[in-house]
Order: sequence, then C-alpha cells, then structure tokens
Amino acid sequence: MASLANTLIISSSTSSFHLRRRSAPVSFPITFISSTISFRSINNNNNNNNNNNKLNNIICVLPDNTAASTPPPLISEGDEDNVPMPIVLIGQDPDSEATSVQLSFGDRLGALIDTMKALKDLGLNVTKGTAVTVGSETQTKFLITRLDTGRKVVDPDMLERIRLTVINNLLQYHPESSMQLAMGEAFGIKAPKEKLDVDIATHLHVKGDGPQRSLLYVETADRPGLILEIIKILSDINVDVVSAKIDTEGLIAKDRFHVSYRGAALNSSLSQILLNCLRFYLRRPETDVDSY
Repeated sequence: MASLANTLIISSSTSSFHLRRRSAPVSFPITFISSTISFRSINNNNNNNNNNNKLNNIICVLPDNTAASTPPPLISEGDEDNVPMPIVLIGQDPDSEATSVQLSFGDRLGALIDTMKALKDLGLNVTKGTAVTVGSETQTKFLITRLDTGRKVVDPDMLERIRLTVINNLLQYHPESSMQLAMGEAFGIKAPKEKLDVDIATHLHVKGDGPQRSLLYVETADRPGLILEIIKILSDINVDVVSAKIDTEGLIAKDRFHVSYRGAALNSSLSQILLNCLRFYLRRPETDVDSY
C-alpha cells in the first residue's frame, strides 16, 4: 500500500538516520549514546511548596532556538483553512524501559533534527526513533531516556518540559501550527481562531483497571503547566501516579493516568473526591480560592 511507502528508522545501535523509501535509502549521520535502561513508577511525595515552584517555573520554560537557518514563512490566507491538527503524544506504557514521544502534523514534518537536539539539551537521550507515513499523515516517534540514569522519564516536571519543548519547536519551524495550538495564543505568529470554553471542554472519568490501580481520564483545554496542575491535585489528596499518557491534540489535552492509593485502586468515595477537585481547579483555573 502507498500509505506505508515511507519509513524512517533511528537506532542506538547504528550511527545513521535512515529514510526508507521504495527507492534507495538516504542516510544522515547522527551520533547516539546507548544506555542500560530500567523502569520505575512515578512517586508523588513532593511537598506543596515544591509543586507550586515547579508550576510557576514550567510556564516560562521555552528552549532557545535561535539557530534556525532560515526565518519562518508567513501564513498565507489560503493556507489557513488547510492547516492540519498538530498532535503530541507522550506515553510511558508502550515501552517498559523508555518514554515514548510521538509527533504528527499532517505531512509537513521533516527529520526533526532540531527537535531531537532540543530534547538532548534537556538532558535526554534518544535511543530509537521511527517515522511512518500513513495516508497523508507522517507519525514520528522517539524513545527517550534520561541521560544521567539511562532510565525512562517519570518526573512530572520533566514530562511537561518535554511536551512544551516539542510544541515550541513546532511553533518555530512550522509557524502555521500556532493557529491550532493553545500556546499559539502567546507564542505563535497567529493566534487560534477558536476560543474554547473550559467548562464545556472539560470531561473527567475514573474507572477501575485491576486491583492495584485505576484509570483517570482528563480532557480539557490545553495550557502551559497543565500536567503539573493535574499532578499537584493528585498529590494533594495522596493519590500516586503509576504511569501517564499525555496527549495534546490541537487545543485539547486528552490525558490518561494510571493512579493508585496506597498501592490499591481508588474506591468510589476517593474517585468522587478526585473528580470534584479536578473539576474545581481545571474548569475554573482563574478562581481565587480565598474568596470562598
């Protein structure tokens, strides 16, 4: 099928970046670092002050990408209606030894060398990467580990830094994406036309997923620092995050968290408390708590 004609492979066991087509492959030399990697779960035992500091700092974390070789093109009026939806997906479950980062933006993405360099600047190692063209969409996926430990990324602060770094690079090298991203309002060349109502856009669910964990689903309007907000709310009621799948689809965040309380799944009472807390803080992020 033509939909699977192009496949891009990066591997830590080789020193080349291969773009496989039906013709001969084209190689770009890249150096990767192999690591011994292992898995561990997220443990949210940080105090509230630390969480608040992280939340305040993460909103301003944007990498310095001043080395672009050419200035970004302007968005033409005819192109506005044809801008594909950007999708950034960060997951911990697909691979037990590494964190996966998947990015798609129609068929407009290239080799993403600058994105990989930005991830390396965060102290991360790209151990493997693939890019597959399915129909009119190119899906690029990286497997990343911490450079200092060789382990998958579990720190919520770093997960949000990864997400914002990928989105920031997308805004820089594909400025038309700003029309489809929440961060385009502040950092893009053209703000999104659609303005989401947070109350309408927010949907929350908790369901059991075995005796040791529950699955929390959070869908809401995206904004910088959102992951840390959610993690802080969970930490405040002593709910631990076992793993996370962070999905940014245009202006919407669709996140899934495997959570537990003292090593067990959440009961109905704690699930309801969790949902009430999330509804209060996510639907009304501007609410002054002291006014109640």
